[in-house]
Amino acid sequence: MIGRRHSLLAGSLLVLAGILAEPRPAEAQVTSFLDSLFGRKEEPAPAPQPAPPAAKPQAAKPAPKAAKDAKAAPDKAADKPGTEKTGSLKAGAGKPAAEAKEAKVAAIGAPSAGAATFADADPATILAQANGYFNGMTTLTGTFLQIGADGRRIGGKLTVAKPGRLRFDYDEPSPLQVVADGTSVAVRDRKLSTQDLYFIAQTPLKFLLREKIDLARDLSVTDIANDPGGVRISLEDRSTLGGTSKIQLFFDAEMKTLSQWRITDPQGYLTTVQLTNLQKGKSVDTALFFINYGRSEDKAMQQQIQQQH
Repeated sequence: MIGRRHSLLAGSLLVLAGILAEPRPAEAQVTSFLDSLFGRKEEPAPAPQPAPPAAKPQAAKPAPKAAKDAKAAPDKAADKPGTEKTGSLKAGAGKPAAEAKEAKVAAIGAPSAGAATFADADPATILAQANGYFNGMTTLTGTFLQIGADGRRIGGKLTVAKPGRLRFDYDEPSPLQVVADGTSVAVRDRKLSTQDLYFIAQTPLKFLLREKIDLARDLSVTDIANDPGGVRISLEDRSTLGGTSKIQLFFDAEMKTLSQWRITDPQGYLTTVQLTNLQKGKSVDTALFFINYGRSEDKAMQQQIQQQH
């Protein structure tokens, strides 16, 4: 019902960007970001269908093996909650079980295991903290700086209201907005009065949009590492348009703030989004997430919103 649909004026920004010989830097940069979310613009719109069901059981399959490894471990700490999931993550990432066991033993023996930072925490603890960060969030506001594969940068404002609602307002000279209303994602051009609609399931930003997220269940965790000044979680999403998207989430050392994410689209193009001035729980106007689908009730609602603002 919703694949790719055009409303308001004929033509879309993505088609226009493919026609222009030299698109403006800001528009080219935003198009690069949209490509990382939905696939390259030459990809055909998919038939309306839910995400492939094979993605979920894939992360859960290694769990029995992890439980067997936990029983074989001589250390009693292997029986802690989350041990099975830790084994599952490492197995899913293609790393030897012995390496996973060594990581757990090192974390247990570290004197700062209960400290504020997560430098020595085991993967299951880090994942639990990340899940808690996203699941404890109702709204999120802040600013972002987007860096494309070509190095170009463009900033803007980010607004999230869970579940499912998200908005990117790009700084001038870009006329674009990206809005998710919980059902669809609309890419708007305010100057051309056009919008493209996508299935919300096509975007890999599930960690921001779902009311409750389990990174190991809803995505595939490939690596968890400590980077200078923070924690990095690497994931894969096989349900995005055009193939598998690779996602990296970066937290500060205490895992209290999401500092950036990086998305590599199925064609290998990397887009980085750096986050600043984030505030959780701030009241936001629900009208920010309204999408006009062209129905009579939508037009009436849009007029009402315009009068109020």
